[in-house]
This record gives sequence, C-alpha cells and structure tokens, in this order.
Amino acid sequence: MFYTIKELVQQANDLHGGSVAELMLATETTLTGRDRQENMAIMARNLEVMLASVTDGLTDSKSVSGLTGGDAAKLDRYIQSGKTLSDLTVLSAARNAMAVNEINAKMGLVCATPTAGSAGCIPAIISSATEKLNLTQEEQINFLFTAGAFGLVIANNASISGAEGGCQAEVGSAAAMGAAALVMAAGGTAYQASQAVAFVIKNMLGLICDPVAGLVEVPCVKRNAMGASFAFVAADMALAGIESKIPVDEVVTAMYQVGSALPSAFRETAEGGLAATPTGRRLAKEIFGE
Repeated sequence: MFYTIKELVQQANDLHGGSVAELMLATETTLTGRDRQENMAIMARNLEVMLASVTDGLTDSKSVSGLTGGDAAKLDRYIQSGKTLSDLTVLSAARNAMAVNEINAKMGLVCATPTAGSAGCIPAIISSATEKLNLTQEEQINFLFTAGAFGLVIANNASISGAEGGCQAEVGSAAAMGAAALVMAAGGTAYQASQAVAFVIKNMLGLICDPVAGLVEVPCVKRNAMGASFAFVAADMALAGIESKIPVDEVVTAMYQVGSALPSAFRETAEGGLAATPTGRRLAKEIFGE
C-alpha cells in the first residue's frame, strides 16, 4: 500500500516495472479481495459509462433548471467549423467535459471521478487521449487505474470534496488525476506523471466551490472544461522534462491546508463567490422562488 505520491512512484518502479496501473490493480486486490479479472471488469464498466456520458451529453437540450445545456453542442459545431484557435485535442476535451457535466445536470448517468461535480474531467481526457494516441480498451482501463492511484493519495492526504476543500479538491483533483494518467498513456514515467499532478494542483490552489442556486451546473460545467484542458498542458510540461520546484506531496498538503482555511461561504454553500453575485441570487430566486 502507498500513502504518498513519492511511495506510489517508488513502488510502481520497484515492484511493477514502472506501471502505476499494475500497482493500483494489486492494491485493489489487496483492499477488496477481488481478483484481477473482476477488478478489470468493474473498471471496464466504469469506462463504458464515461464514454456514453460524453456521447449522450452532446445535445442542445437544457437541464430542468434551465441553467445549463447545449454548450457542449455549441463548442462541437465551432470545432467542426475549422476556425478554432486552440489545439483540437485540447478543445475536444473541453467539449467532452461539458457534455458529461451537462448530462449530469439532466440527471443522466455519469461516473463520479472522483465526484459527480467533477465527473466531466476524466471522461473528457480519456476520450480525447484515446483519439490522439489510439489507445486500446486495455490501455484505457489502465489509464483509469493510473488516475485512481493518484486520486487515492489525494483523497487520503487532502480532499476530493467541494464541501470540505472547495473546487480545487473536486475539479483540481480530477484534472490532476487525468494529467497523471495522460503522461503514462503517452509513454512517460511514473515520476513525470507525479510532476503533472503537481502542475495542475499548484495552478488550481484556492479554487472555491460556489454553485449558483446550490446546483452542480454554474460554474461547474465550464470548470470541468477548463480542468480537462489543464490536464493536457500539464502532461505536456511533464513529458518535456519540466519539474515542480515544490515536491508533489507538499503540493497536495498545501491543497489540504488551503481548503481547510477557506471560509464556509466558499465551500459548496452557495453563499459566496459567483452564487452571491446579483445575477447568481436572481437565478436562485427564479428557480426556487423567494
């Protein structure tokens, strides 16, 4: 069992030939008693749900509240126009992330990775990475086990809850997990994957959780899009050999400390940030009444 990212990297290298996915599979077997085949089957089902949520979310329909819906489809049409400024892989990840969170807002089926509020990041990253890198199903499943390994450390040493640590703990954690898995899927090392985690979290420190009307829609949908985009940039930085000056485990600790210091208004209570703006309050009244 590993309790820090430093231990994760060391054990992956020493015990599993550098494979974080194999380390996580072994850990799952130890913790759950399920054999390898069963764990692989469960993750394959998670993958199926994730990819379906991307496809199902690409519609123009609105959520019950009317706050979200249709933006992923708008971005898709813009991508198809051929006039985009951003790289297609990054932009498709942003589109896919919005699609998943829009389907979540419509009460569709998503896979919480690590939460429903951040459910768009990993499906978006893996679907775009699969197209870019031609990943097989087995490689996609390994991607998810890799992401899960890093997420396990973050959850145990910081938080993955917006109510506890702000959106840095939700979208920040999800994007960091995805960035690490991207590095490994692209042929990078476990150490490089750990650096990608550091890059994402360092640049999401202090991100508050301020859902308008208390719903997981605004600004959650678009934050997932940006988180997925961050993951690709962080992965490329790590693959280029760039290193974080602050060790990744210290970065995770800093995220915990920052989250603990956030006022309650910025931790999923809808009492601060965008939720407390005049428009945010007006929208809440329109949805729920006085």
